[in-house]
Amino acid sequence: MSLLEKLNLLPRLQKQIVTLIVDIVSIILSIGIAFVLLSTNTITAFEPSLFLPLSVLAILSSIPIFISFGLYHAVLRYAGTRAYWTAILASASSISLWVLTYIISGLTVANATPVITFLVLVIMLTSSRALAKSLFLVQIQKSKATDKKNVLIYGANRAGSHLATALSHAQDFNLIAFIDDNPALRRQTVNDKKVYSLKEAHSKLLSNNKTPIHEVLLAIPSNQNKRANIVRELEQYTIKVRTLPSLLDLAQGKVTIDSIRELNLEDLLGRDPVKPIKSLIEANLKTRNIMITGAGGSIGSELCRQIIQQKPQLVVIYELSEFALYKIEKELRTLVSKAKIRLPIKTVLGNVTNQKRLERTCTAFGINTIYHAAAYKHVPMVEKNISEGVNNNIFGTYYCAQAAINTHVDTFVLISTDKAVRPTNTMGATKRFAELILQTLAANKTHKTRFTMVRFGNVLGSSGSVIPLFREQIKNGGPVTITDKNMERYFMTIPEASQLVIQAGAMGTGGDVFVLDMGKPVKIVDLAKRMIKLSGLTVQSSDQKTKGIPITYTGLRSGEKISEELLIGNNTSQTEHPRIMRADEETISAEELNKYLDELNKGIEEEDEVLLRNILMEVVTGYKPQCGIVDVLRPELTTKLAGSNLD
Repeated sequence: MSLLEKLNLLPRLQKQIVTLIVDIVSIILSIGIAFVLLSTNTITAFEPSLFLPLSVLAILSSIPIFISFGLYHAVLRYAGTRAYWTAILASASSISLWVLTYIISGLTVANATPVITFLVLVIMLTSSRALAKSLFLVQIQKSKATDKKNVLIYGANRAGSHLATALSHAQDFNLIAFIDDNPALRRQTVNDKKVYSLKEAHSKLLSNNKTPIHEVLLAIPSNQNKRANIVRELEQYTIKVRTLPSLLDLAQGKVTIDSIRELNLEDLLGRDPVKPIKSLIEANLKTRNIMITGAGGSIGSELCRQIIQQKPQLVVIYELSEFALYKIEKELRTLVSKAKIRLPIKTVLGNVTNQKRLERTCTAFGINTIYHAAAYKHVPMVEKNISEGVNNNIFGTYYCAQAAINTHVDTFVLISTDKAVRPTNTMGATKRFAELILQTLAANKTHKTRFTMVRFGNVLGSSGSVIPLFREQIKNGGPVTITDKNMERYFMTIPEASQLVIQAGAMGTGGDVFVLDMGKPVKIVDLAKRMIKLSGLTVQSSDQKTKGIPITYTGLRSGEKISEELLIGNNTSQTEHPRIMRADEETISAEELNKYLDELNKGIEEEDEVLLRNILMEVVTGYKPQCGIVDVLRPELTTKLAGSNLD
């Protein structure tokens, strides 16, 4: 191992000590060179007896200044112009102190000695650091050349340039070139690397076996449509594609090379959000007291984040899970502190089936708006625990709505789901029943509370999302498991869904069911294949002639259906927001509602899952159970009626 390799492997403290020793030698040599240059003119300045005390004084006066200026905190391999300016300023300060010290000590030297010493010291300090930086970088290039991944950066803009600079200091990447379809950049160079169009890169780089490309790193604007299109173009090459969380942060120096991340579903399917309508965003929030039930969940927590940005008067987070409540409270207080917002945040640990606690909460804090996100949402889990699903999703909504009426809450917004439309599972049926409760209560004009429902599909990044599961399965070599080859779902990002929920909640006069535009449904098998290819791998063919990551089909789980819908009927109308529709759907009378609630309550008390299912089938339009009763506490029913995979 060479001396340079040994130095490169030294711990940080030992490297700092070596730099300190080099600087001490530089100080001594600077004085010695000044003595030699002036020796023919000033005899009195160069008596041998003066050299040692002058050197000692210079060292004692200079090193503390060098330390205070931070010369030993800089990492040499990353040293830039600022580091060299710091060395110059530190040298000037140390020479000034040195001159003052030897004047006070009564020593006599030539007037030119400090000037020459300063110039020589600056040259030695800066050149030693520049030389060390060059040697270290050369050593890194040599030692890591065989291990580095050949990469391309897609995007030769400012962000791409910053990423290239970061890569030059990294030990794992070897930047080959840039890809950018901007005609003005074609055949130009950025950071000494050539810029190719995607068409040119196809023939010269991506299809070239001499220099195999291992990864493409996306450094493009945060335009979801453009990003998704680029990712789609890169799928054909079976090359791993990764991206950065925030190119703005990278450009501002807030993101390091370690922030390069795997693609997520937003990158694959994302669409550009529509600018929110300010009046709708502020209507239920500005200077209002807000309560969010289920505040620790995926949608509930994002609602909290977006609500505090509108600076309401007060926010109450109501949650059943102690840990989820603690976690979201901690996050919100941090966000409020960073934004320097004066906003009281109140935490209430409670169940939405406890109407008295809900009423006490609303009264204590003068709640004006409730966002009801608390619900059991996992389809197979609710299917195996029917009575609890009914109790939480139906009676939890009913009690929360009654609490809102009794405490004169202005607006109540229910977070619903596409699974409420012609449901095949208990969860979807309970959510549609919850919608019917609010529609019926809204028809009663004796109270002031305005009830609104917002229905949408799957959100990206929610608990149980397929993306982390697929990524883990691909990492382990497969198989990637999918319930059915025809399975498809709507997807939307959590921030976009939450923002639209807030705006939809401000619309309507009461009893309105708003449906969010989810775009086009996505086939899950197509999504899995894209993820495999963009991981730089291939999909194994059904005849296994093409080796790669296999995809297997496990069959529908309890309550699942192939496709989801957003509308029960065809009676819809457009609203003032382009991605929010209003649905006109059937309701039930107050007398019918009370009768059905009494029967459901009886079914819960007697743990009669057959009764519960029959009531749901009678009330909820289009409810056709996909499986028999699979409740974990009724194995005898499971044996007789279950017809699907319990998991």
